[in-house]
Formats: sequence, C-alpha cells, structure tokens
Amino acid sequence: MKNTLAFIFLLFSVVVFGQSETTGKINTVIMSKYELGYVLHRPANVKEKKPLIVFISGDGEKGTDLEKVKINGPLKYLKTNQLDAYVLAPQCKEDENWDIESIYQLIVKIQKENKIDSERIYVTGLSSGGWASWNLAFAHPDLFAANVPVAGFVDLIQLEKACEIANIPTRIFHGLQDNVVNVNYAITIYNELKKCNAKDVKLTIFDDANHDSWTRVYDNKEIYDWMFQQRKTNTNK
Repeated sequence: MKNTLAFIFLLFSVVVFGQSETTGKINTVIMSKYELGYVLHRPANVKEKKPLIVFISGDGEKGTDLEKVKINGPLKYLKTNQLDAYVLAPQCKEDENWDIESIYQLIVKIQKENKIDSERIYVTGLSSGGWASWNLAFAHPDLFAANVPVAGFVDLIQLEKACEIANIPTRIFHGLQDNVVNVNYAITIYNELKKCNAKDVKLTIFDDANHDSWTRVYDNKEIYDWMFQQRKTNTNK
C-alpha cells in the first residue's frame, strides 16, 4: 500500500511540477482597405514630360466631394491662372486620416499613366496636409525635388530624423498667430534642418496670419516658379 501511495505521489509530482514554457515567433500580414479619391489636372501639352505637383489638402477638404480639393491650393490657382504641370490632389475621407503609403501608391500610379518628369515631382500641403507633406518626404526622400509644407505639424519622431530630408529643397510657411497648429512646429523643424546643413531650406512666418497662412502662399505665382526651378540630380529614369 505504501509503495502504491508513493507511486501515485511521484506521478502527481511529475504532472504538476513538470510544467514547461516555450517561445516562438509568428509572422502576420494585416491588410486594410484605404480608398482615395483624387483630382488630376493635366497640362495643355501632355506629349512631353512635365513636372508634377502633389497637393495635399487639410481637414476642411475631407469627404467625397472632390470639388473641395479645389477650394485652396494649386487647383484654386488654376481657376484663374495656368501651370505647365500636372497637379495631383488626393482627398481624405471624412472619418479617416491621411495614409502616407496610399498617397505614395497614387503618385506611382499617376507616374505610370502619364508623362511625368521624375526629376521634378514636388509635394506640398496645408494643415493636416502639411503633416502629410512632411511624412511623405520622410518616407520617400528620393522621390521629391521640393517640399512646401504650410501650417503643418511635425511628429516628434520625424524631428529626430530631420537629417534624412536635409537634401530636399524646402519652403516652410506658417502664421505667427496660428491657434490650431502652433508655429513652434515650423520653427523647430527648421532649426533641426539647419543643424543638418540643409542645402536649401527657408522658413517664412507671417506675423499677421492665423491658421490660414496658405492663401497668400498658393495664390502667389512665386511659389510655383520656385518649385519648377527645383530639379533632382542623379535620378534613375
């Protein structure tokens, strides 16, 4: 009987105290659907390669009515002026935020379907579109010949990586009285870029402007003339 009890106790001990743990890894791919509406303005002459301006609008232009992306920016300018370039304006849905990779894929699509000068692709945006403009430059620094963020904020992690986009000619615009996106975002990223010896970066702060610092930027021929002068070098065509 004693031997039987001992055997049972030993078996119990093995079961209880013989527990173990394992480690491992699993690779997963999580896919999400993200739909972008867009407007593409084509220049009069599409037989020759032309520059591309990628304009990213703000929260006020979100939705499914594509006329909204013509309220501000280059497409507004085109209502009364001409630009010898393609102008691409994606639209973010009302209940979503900008997805940087989706915008990039849209640019790739437009490049494939049109005669785009790959050395003269420019990105610009206002407010949340300014944030997207910064993030596109960080995500694809070899794509753009110039970056023009207006009244946009910058993520902290991007501030720490400023040197990665130091070679992109950049024009930063902000209103001193902006009560939506603090002007310090523009000042901080500008200073970080200067520390990296950025080859061509300029910050313009409008003393009398609030969040709408973009009207005077996009309604002015000067910014388009400057963009068109910028050209990437050593680009694989």
